Amino acid sequence: MNTIIKKADAENINIDVINEAGAIIKRGGLVAFPTETVYGLGANGMDEEAASKIYAAKGRPSDNPLILHISDIKMLDGIVSDVPEAAKVLMDKFWPGPMTLVFRKRKEVPYGTTGGLDTVAVRFPSHKVALDIISSSGVPIAAPSANTSGRPSPTKASHVIEDMDGKVDMIVDGGEVGIGIESTIIDVTGDVPMILRPGYITKGMVEELVGPVLVDKVVTAKTVEEIGGDYKPKAPGMKYRHYAPKAELTMFDGNIENVVEEINRLSKEASDSGKSVGIIATEETKDRYNFGKVVSIGTRKDEASIARGLYGILRDFDTMDVDVIYSETFYDDDLGQAIMNRLIKAAGYRIVNV
Repeated sequence: MNTIIKKADAENINIDVINEAGAIIKRGGLVAFPTETVYGLGANGMDEEAASKIYAAKGRPSDNPLILHISDIKMLDGIVSDVPEAAKVLMDKFWPGPMTLVFRKRKEVPYGTTGGLDTVAVRFPSHKVALDIISSSGVPIAAPSANTSGRPSPTKASHVIEDMDGKVDMIVDGGEVGIGIESTIIDVTGDVPMILRPGYITKGMVEELVGPVLVDKVVTAKTVEEIGGDYKPKAPGMKYRHYAPKAELTMFDGNIENVVEEINRLSKEASDSGKSVGIIATEETKDRYNFGKVVSIGTRKDEASIARGLYGILRDFDTMDVDVIYSETFYDDDLGQAIMNRLIKAAGYRIVNV
């Protein structure tokens, strides 16, 4: 397949590029485009055959649900069977934005989009290019991250091209995205809202509006055993190994002094044995490591900087051809919970307590 690659500046929209992308979606094709979180791989979410192309291009398990992206609240009418009060409150505050809500679906939404579930995940993004492409297509767009399944999500068009060139009809290059991690997913089908995937919208922000919320066990799990082998994912990114670089990633949890000492010890051992080592550090610790290729992910004083840099760093290590990666852990609260969720899955639940 010859993939069309065109630029689209959110500040100076080229309507021809938007309409070309919308027309491809409308006729059942695949288009990768930027959102405020990561790049998405879009297809007509109401067309089961089109949705199946997403799974094929990504190499994604078909029981992993897709998120429908809308550009107008009125589009919900053809997707969901009801909108609970808690959902209305959250939508009023956080839409358009990096929040996905899980509703009970209408029968018109194909099971091929929902991973066989009777629920459907919906997001109203705030990125101008994304909104214009959805509007131009005239349909809700199913759009998981535009990467090979299991790989770090793309925050630049170059990441998308690396994974998807030749597999999709079009890639819309909108530059680097702002947030850098996927949306918060909240299930609003029960009596109490439940966070299925943490993101930029934190648990505390949600509870300020709707009171206590639950958190799915997958979010807090530090081992595969805590999840259970028969677990059926209710939203994207819940079950399978995700966000992973090519090299084996191990995380080290504990007092930061002990973490630095242990990473230095293992890095020396690996280097002495001829292995190339990558280290994910912070601005506060980057100068304390004596071996390997040390990359700062950001400062602990600004969790948003860590989130923005996460996937780019994981992909950068691929180009460095490192054999192993050692990473510090981060605070498991607020935005830190979303960062840890991604890193734990990238590491395949390899966490060493020191």
